[in-house]
Amino acid sequence: MNSILTSKWTKAIVFVACLVPLALLVWRGLHDDLSADPVAFITHATGDWTLRFLVITLAITPLRKILHMPQLIRFRRMLGLFAFFYVCLHFTTWIWLDKQFVWSEMWKDVEKRRFITVGFTGFLLLIPLAVTSTAGWIRRLGGKRWRMLHRLIYVTAVLGVIHYYWLVKSDVRKPLFYGLLVAILLAWRIGTWLIGRRGHSGAAAVRREAPVTTETS
Repeated sequence: MNSILTSKWTKAIVFVACLVPLALLVWRGLHDDLSADPVAFITHATGDWTLRFLVITLAITPLRKILHMPQLIRFRRMLGLFAFFYVCLHFTTWIWLDKQFVWSEMWKDVEKRRFITVGFTGFLLLIPLAVTSTAGWIRRLGGKRWRMLHRLIYVTAVLGVIHYYWLVKSDVRKPLFYGLLVAILLAWRIGTWLIGRRGHSGAAAVRREAPVTTETS
């Protein structure tokens, strides 16, 4: 399994697999199979895949530890960038196909419709994460500040779930399912942080209480 995860071909296969949802959308569009409301269909499809990629990206860290597969970390940045890619398609669908680049109408939606306000906020928060996803930015920011910044992905995921929940209004099963997954992953992150903090506190207490001994010859 380790040899598979570390192979350059595996990363290429994952990259191609991440493009499959877009390819299916294009295929259905070419065959007039985007339902009676193509704009709504594309909007929901790209929004769904944004949330899916966010959840998968967040799941990489716990999975690599639970399954003892540290090599999974190789795919986290790619998956996170695909979440940004699909949210860009989602946003582009709204400003182009739905609003026809009428900025005044878009601004009214942002102001009046709370689900759009929340979704737009989540989109904006993903931009700095995508920009700083490279190794160069990790060096510039430093590991600690970079990790703090990229914790915004949890905020983005929560906002995405709220955006979806407020959008659908009636059948809320899918947004609640995504919300459950995000809640589990967030709880795991908080639990890990608390355990780590307690461990550091315990180690520090032991060092303070350890008696000072001297050796004499």
